[in-house]
Amino acid sequence: MPWAVSGLRLGRAWVAAPDPAVLRARWAALTGAEGPERERLFRPSRVRTPSAGAAALPGQRSATARFTDDPGPFPEPVRVLRAPFDEQWLLPDQRLIDAARPELWRVLDAGQMFLLEAPGLLVTPLLPAGRLGRIRPLHRRPGGAEANLAPGLLALLGGRYGAPVTPQDVLCWILAAGRPGPWGYEVPLAADPGRWRAGRELGHRLLAVQLRGAHDGQPPRLPGGRRPYVRAAVTAWPRELGYDPETQTLTVGDGAVSPVPPGAWEYEAQGVRVLDSWFAARCAHREPQAQGLEGLGPAEWPQSWTSELLALVTTLALLADLAPERAAFEPGPLLPAADLTAAGVLPPPRWSRRPASVLDHQEEGPGGQFALL
Repeated sequence: MPWAVSGLRLGRAWVAAPDPAVLRARWAALTGAEGPERERLFRPSRVRTPSAGAAALPGQRSATARFTDDPGPFPEPVRVLRAPFDEQWLLPDQRLIDAARPELWRVLDAGQMFLLEAPGLLVTPLLPAGRLGRIRPLHRRPGGAEANLAPGLLALLGGRYGAPVTPQDVLCWILAAGRPGPWGYEVPLAADPGRWRAGRELGHRLLAVQLRGAHDGQPPRLPGGRRPYVRAAVTAWPRELGYDPETQTLTVGDGAVSPVPPGAWEYEAQGVRVLDSWFAARCAHREPQAQGLEGLGPAEWPQSWTSELLALVTTLALLADLAPERAAFEPGPLLPAADLTAAGVLPPPRWSRRPASVLDHQEEGPGGQFALL
């Protein structure tokens, strides 16, 4: 997957939140302030200040004039991935984001998938907006018109394995066989068709869990008897998460969810327990260091967050179940690098490492002028 993009750099934490209603409240507070108070709430950086305009993000409706002159209407939040398995909301206004990566917004659509090189490969259908490593879109153009794969790779693999190979097949193989190496993730290619099919099938199961029903509308589920349920509702703001391994009960303040298998509770990403990270992000506005707009958040624990927690526990439990199989997977004999070089697959051409030209309409630049790209 030659084309890779660095992650979004927000520059100010208040532009993202786990609850979209919070973003509306923060926007109202910012636009209602004037002079030095607006400047303080905005939290200027070297890249973004209230006195600078910016182009509209591709596919989004937002003002492009200087924020001090015309904030414009409230930009409807979009769903993003802020941390591994942590889905939040973002204000899609480039005037508020230090490095929004417009090239990613141009290829964002219902069929897109992003491979993240955070420790432990992760695929998401959402725009990644956090410290998640290099981002490799599966498609270089909207609508899946061009795969972000080394030219000639699909034809070579299809000929070797005796059946057509799709871009998603390659993505699934990467999830199953990719391993960290000294220069990033290394992806060995099996010489044996049987090993290819085994890895592809394992990768498809991993992908289905990680996508969480985004493409087929069918979120993964644990079998009966293992599905987590709310045993006690959260009635006061929880101060901490707790876990009882004997009863497999996760406590959220005075609330309780069970059964939660140990694999879900212990699941880590980037060296941090995922459930702890998810909970901390939802309590960040209550921390003493949260100031300005970052201190605005819900006064009561939203019921929707408990539903999200149930889905997250299911995802982590299923991935923990698959972890031993993935760790034990061996690709067997490998395709020689010389074969890929002879077929023109390696090295990939320079153009494949750059964004494709995908403009099929004019994009608005700063101050309402059209962007030149």
